Amino acid sequence: MQRDWQLTFRMAVSFFVLTLIYLAFLSFISMYFGLGILPIAVIAGLMIGAQWFFSDKIVLWSTGTKIISREEQPVLHEIVEELAAKAKIPKPRIGVMPSDTPNAFATGKSPRSSVVVVSSGIMRILSKDELEGVLSHELTHIRHRDVTVITLASLFSTIAWYVMQSSMWGSMWGGGYGGRQQQGGGIFAVLIVAAIVWFLSFLIIRAISRYREFAADRGGAYLTGQPMNLSRALVKIEGRVKVAPSQQLQKMEGMNAFFIIPAVSGQTIAKFFSTHPPIEERIKRLMVIESELHGARDLR
Repeated sequence: MQRDWQLTFRMAVSFFVLTLIYLAFLSFISMYFGLGILPIAVIAGLMIGAQWFFSDKIVLWSTGTKIISREEQPVLHEIVEELAAKAKIPKPRIGVMPSDTPNAFATGKSPRSSVVVVSSGIMRILSKDELEGVLSHELTHIRHRDVTVITLASLFSTIAWYVMQSSMWGSMWGGGYGGRQQQGGGIFAVLIVAAIVWFLSFLIIRAISRYREFAADRGGAYLTGQPMNLSRALVKIEGRVKVAPSQQLQKMEGMNAFFIIPAVSGQTIAKFFSTHPPIEERIKRLMVIESELHGARDLR
């Protein structure tokens, strides 16, 4: 697999913009609380480290994922082993998430500590070739270190969200630092700045996430040489997700940034701000890759 330079360029630009936004946010918070930029930076660094270290453990725990051995799922291990060798990455651990809703995701701080996870439901509806297509997509996420990228990109967005929430409550009840600053209008300044930071980073992170899904589809398609296997799998998974009980989908929505197909219940605004591109566009791009690969084979 060749390096995806287009993805690298987009990530560099996105992180440059996010860095500027977050530096401005840190400077404002530093002035507001009367602390120096260094203590704020140290606190932020500790939070980044904690989120990075615990992120995969929290994901596995929250989804009830069980790490499985080769004896328990020999087919899964065989597929992942072959794909990892092709992708030139260490073989990740393999987990099964107990859910009838078909889906898959990858997590881990690095390729060496990664885990690829499939739901129990996905193995009942996909053929071996289709399952290989899904796993090739997830191993491409691991190769691109997508989990680390999204974790680091989203940290200050999360901080801004909580600052915004606490500012709102402080304004309503007159407590905390919001109550102390209310006369001078400081609470409203905090609220506005935090809202702007959260919204801008929200949009950039969604754009990053959507493009990384395209990149994982493309990488997975070239890894197997069979793009339509992934295309058929995506259609099957989306079809089952659409008819899954809303209550079941709502339990999974917090993991949508990780899933190969987002679990959107229809009772949420998540469908308007999806972390994933439309399935139709993903299939269209996979069909283009299929044509390219067939053309290359015809020339030989």
